[in-house]
Amino acid sequence: MTTRRIPFPTVDEISRHCLEQYEPDTVHIEIHLPGRLDPDRLRTAVREAFTRHPRILVRQAPVRWWHRSYAWELTAEPDTDPVRFPGGTLADARRRALTDAPPLEAAPPVRIEVVDAPEGAGCVLVATVHHTALDGPACLRVLATAAELYGGRDNAPAPVPVRGGGAAPVGAAPPAGSPWARPARIAAEHTSGAPGLGNGMYLADLPLPTRPPGSPYTVNDQLLVAACLTAARWNREHGEPDRPVRLTMPVDDRPRTAEMPIGNGTRLVEVPFGTPGAAVDGDPEAVEALLRATALRTRALKAVPRPQLGRSGALLTAPVLPVGVRAAAARALRGAAAPWASTTLLSNLGRLAYPMDFGDAGRATRAWFSAPARMPRGVALTTISVSRRLQLALRWSRTRLDDAAGQRLGELFTRTLAQTAGATPAAGQEATP
Repeated sequence: MTTRRIPFPTVDEISRHCLEQYEPDTVHIEIHLPGRLDPDRLRTAVREAFTRHPRILVRQAPVRWWHRSYAWELTAEPDTDPVRFPGGTLADARRRALTDAPPLEAAPPVRIEVVDAPEGAGCVLVATVHHTALDGPACLRVLATAAELYGGRDNAPAPVPVRGGGAAPVGAAPPAGSPWARPARIAAEHTSGAPGLGNGMYLADLPLPTRPPGSPYTVNDQLLVAACLTAARWNREHGEPDRPVRLTMPVDDRPRTAEMPIGNGTRLVEVPFGTPGAAVDGDPEAVEALLRATALRTRALKAVPRPQLGRSGALLTAPVLPVGVRAAAARALRGAAAPWASTTLLSNLGRLAYPMDFGDAGRATRAWFSAPARMPRGVALTTISVSRRLQLALRWSRTRLDDAAGQRLGELFTRTLAQTAGATPAAGQEATP
C-alpha cells in the first residue's frame, strides 16, 4: 500500500529546523473532570476520533540532508497507543509534558495521559503535543470529538459570544516606536545558581478581568497590556534600561467545527507597544490610554492578511536548496535575529469552545494550556477561560529564569492583570515548578 505524503508546511519546517533536545517543543493541555475515565472506553473513543480527524495520524518520513523537503506520512492506524494511565501524580504528568516530547517518527505525535486529580476526586487528562506537528487548538478539537464518542453527548462548539455594550475602537492607533528598535527582553534571574535546562511552569485560576461598560477593549487587550506592563516592571526591578515592548500574538481564524483543519493553523502577529511610560507606575489614566491604543492596534493587525510566519518564513522554506542547507540557514538567521525577537508570546485561546462532556465522567471543570518557551524569548503566556474563570499558564525556559523567579513573574502578572480591571487579584493560584 502506498503511503500518502504531505510536504511540511512552513510552520512545521521552521520548527523542525530549530529543534533542541534541551528545550522540547511541546504543547501541554490538561482537562480536569469530576469523574473517572474508563481506560478501554477512552482508547476506543480516541481511536475513532483519529479516524474522523485523519490528519493527526502523521509521522515524519525518513529524511536525509540532501532531500528537498521534509514530509509527513499519513497512516491508517496509530503506530503506538497514545492513551496511557501511568499512575503517579498530576505533578509527574505535568513534568513529563514539559520534558518528554512524543516522537515525530511515530503516529500520532500526541500522548494522552490520565491521572487522578490531586483533590482526591475525579481525574485529569493531560495531553502532550509535539508542536512541530500540530498546535493546541487542533488537538483540543480531536479531544472534543473523543469526548463526544466516549460520553455519547453533543460536544459541538458553542456559538461565539457577542460582545454587548462595548463600542468598537475608533481612530488610528498611535505610533509605537521604530520597528527596528531592539525590544525589551525579560531580565534573566537565577537565584539558585547557574541556568538550568528545560521549562518551568506556573499555573493560576483567576477571575475573568472586568471592563467598564462601553469600553472598546477586550479581555485579550487587557491580557496584552498586562503582559507589556509585567515585562516593563520586572525589568525595572532588575535595573534594566527601558526598552520598547513587543509581544507575539497567535491569531487563529479556523472554525471550531468538526471540519476544523488539523495541524499548525495559527498565524503570528507582532504587537508593538513602545515604552509604556507612566502606565508602568500604575497611573490609571495611562493604563486606560494604553488599553484603548492596544484595542486599535490589535484590531488593525488582525485584519491584515499575512503568511503564518511572514514572508521571511516562506522564503526560508522554499524547496530550492536541500533541507540540510535550509536548516543551517534557519538556525543561523534565528541566532542573528535573536536581539530583535519579541519580548514574550501571549496566546489567548478565549473561551473553551466545547463542553468537553465525557458522559458519566462529567464535563471539564478547568483546563490549562501552555505553549513552549523556547529561547531567545524564553517566556510564554497562555490563557483560556472556563466557566467564567481565567486559566493562566506561564511557562519559562530555565536558561532565562529559575523556578523561584518564574513563580514571582507569574504572581507579578496576576497582580498587573487585576489592575487593568481596577481590581485586586483573587486567591486560587497554584504554581508548578
